[in-house]
Amino acid sequence: MNQFRKPKGQWRPRQVLLFSGHMIDAPDRNQPRFPPDKEVVAAQKIAETLDKLEAGPEDLAMTQGACGGDILFAEACLQRGVGLILLQPFDEPLFIEKSVLPCGESWRNRYYKIKPHARIESAPAVQGAPPEDVNPYERCNRWLLDSAMAYSTEKVHFICLWNGEGGDAPGGTAHMFREVNEKTGQVYWLNTRELW
Repeated sequence: MNQFRKPKGQWRPRQVLLFSGHMIDAPDRNQPRFPPDKEVVAAQKIAETLDKLEAGPEDLAMTQGACGGDILFAEACLQRGVGLILLQPFDEPLFIEKSVLPCGESWRNRYYKIKPHARIESAPAVQGAPPEDVNPYERCNRWLLDSAMAYSTEKVHFICLWNGEGGDAPGGTAHMFREVNEKTGQVYWLNTRELW
């Protein structure tokens, strides 16, 4: 697999697969949300959804790249030859510290296996520092959605691995779900309350 470098102006994806989902629970999490022993179930459901959408080399996938759902989605997309772009709320070292390492060293290793095959951009590098009253995760969600919709609203398929509840902090999957529903209705909700 080669790094995804197809220029936006010269290549139009058949569909854009946008993903947001829970991170794997940290060992000290009080209330389980995505227990590590449910990883296989989540990976299977993500794969089934991509197969239903017939995801392949003509498509583009976008997510942040956090441990848990994002990485499972990225891995499944790369297995199908889907181009992958990771848009992140922070510069990459800080993103890894905040959104990859909390799940353990094995997730950092998986992130680094994905990295050579993805185009990675950070909001601070592209958009500058966020204003003090703007949550960086919410800004990144909007950036992901706007970037996906730039290829055409009709092409965007949003896949979310989510329990249907509010997040631990602003800018989580609940926020992305609301943003997507305001702009496009093509949502594939993998409801973790039903999956496990």
